[in-house]
Amino acid sequence: MDERRYPRWPLVGVGALILNRGRVLLAQRGKEPMKGWWSVPGGALETGESLADAVRREVREETGLEVRPVRVLEIFERIVRDERGAAEYHYVLIDYLCRIAGGELCAGSDASRVAWVRESELKDYQITDGTLAVIERAFRKRRDQIHDRGTETRRRA
Repeated sequence: MDERRYPRWPLVGVGALILNRGRVLLAQRGKEPMKGWWSVPGGALETGESLADAVRREVREETGLEVRPVRVLEIFERIVRDERGAAEYHYVLIDYLCRIAGGELCAGSDASRVAWVRESELKDYQITDGTLAVIERAFRKRRDQIHDRGTETRRRA
């Protein structure tokens, strides 16, 4: 029995936004909920596990990469309702910006595939609206940081 279905209380999940050379790392879900959909690597927090440890574990399990969580980018919730309108799944999701610290990219455990995807290619992937919005926000923040660094460099010159 899937304990995540029809939970008594919302479950806490973590996600990793890993940006590298103008691309984001996506994992195609190999299990329900949302089997076949693409998302950022992540999953449920285990009892006794810190949020940062959960991010590291989930990324390692799904992608083979070791990451360093840098900071929280977004906190949001995902409620998936069944045909009667009951909350079949309810997650509070905490997405972290992460940096790669090692490992070798390969799909594992809950992911059927992993891919580096350019922002312009996101439309070609089946991604939930909430996840897509977070990914786009991460790209915007990255562009703003690059712009701000360039402006600061020009001021000093």
